[in-house]
Amino acid sequence: MALPRPAIADAPAASDTASPEAALIARHLEHLRVQRRLADSTLGMYGDALARLSAFCERDDLALADVKAHHARGWLARLHAQGLGPRSLAITLSGWRGFYRWLGREGGIAANPIDGLKPPKATKPLPKALSVDQAVALAEHAPADPSAHAASPAAATRSAREAPWLQARDHAMVELLYSCGLRSAELLSLDALAGPDAIGWLDLDGAEAHVLGKGSKRRTVPIGQAALSALRAWLAVREQLTPPDGPALFLSRLGRRLTAMQLRNRLKQLAQAAGLPTHVHPHMLRHSFASHLLQSSGDLRAVQELLGHAHISTTQVYTRLDFQHLAKVYDAAHPRARRKDSGG
Repeated sequence: MALPRPAIADAPAASDTASPEAALIARHLEHLRVQRRLADSTLGMYGDALARLSAFCERDDLALADVKAHHARGWLARLHAQGLGPRSLAITLSGWRGFYRWLGREGGIAANPIDGLKPPKATKPLPKALSVDQAVALAEHAPADPSAHAASPAAATRSAREAPWLQARDHAMVELLYSCGLRSAELLSLDALAGPDAIGWLDLDGAEAHVLGKGSKRRTVPIGQAALSALRAWLAVREQLTPPDGPALFLSRLGRRLTAMQLRNRLKQLAQAAGLPTHVHPHMLRHSFASHLLQSSGDLRAVQELLGHAHISTTQVYTRLDFQHLAKVYDAAHPRARRKDSGG
């Protein structure tokens, strides 16, 4: 049954007809609104949390000031069993904890019964990755002939007007992100050549990229043939631009090192022009690189090294992606994967 939400935004002083418990909650919400100046949305969530608390106390014939830790723990478990998610439970606990902290300052209780209680951990969402076909479509998309993949006539017109140097740059960026599983910052910090001040650089003869990852850890990753070809094509036209301000590999129209925002916006446009049904960002290509490589090789340790993860546990999330792929293949191919109701 839906619980009532206390009046919040314009909560007046408690009326004489309100119960002492309701008046106490109203005073606390007024304190949050006036003294703490909390946003209306936050006040609404805390109001819901305190409505739940009040309903539990009323059901168990318990005064708010008499609540103990074991009461709150049991109520939290009940809310969890009713389907309240970890984030909602965390907000509920925060509302309860703040209320009892305030009540303690008012002299109503000696100890906060909510201290020490923690909500269940939220399951980390799986990283979003493109399918192999989607990744290949993005990498092979040719903006000069957008009619095959363009999501709209407007996107096709924009792609047709792209300068050849811009097409070459974008193709090289996509191929390198997907070929090497680079982070956005790693890609953008690459220089065309090794130098004393270079953070990262290419070795085309050795088919390697030298990058500086998180924690200032250096690593070397191999570059695939498709990415090598795209990089050579880009470097051949790179010098046609406005004289570069520095040695940056990937440049903007003004000859400056490309920014993270420019990369994100450009990749989004390319994905739309290629007809991909999902929003694509640079890290999605890194996830795609990792999950596709793991599906093909099964070598988790090698994927860890290529991604530059300090701990294998960080890389293990891709085994879950891999299992999802295997489960889909099983469901689609195995004759006994899906049981049909025989009616008896």
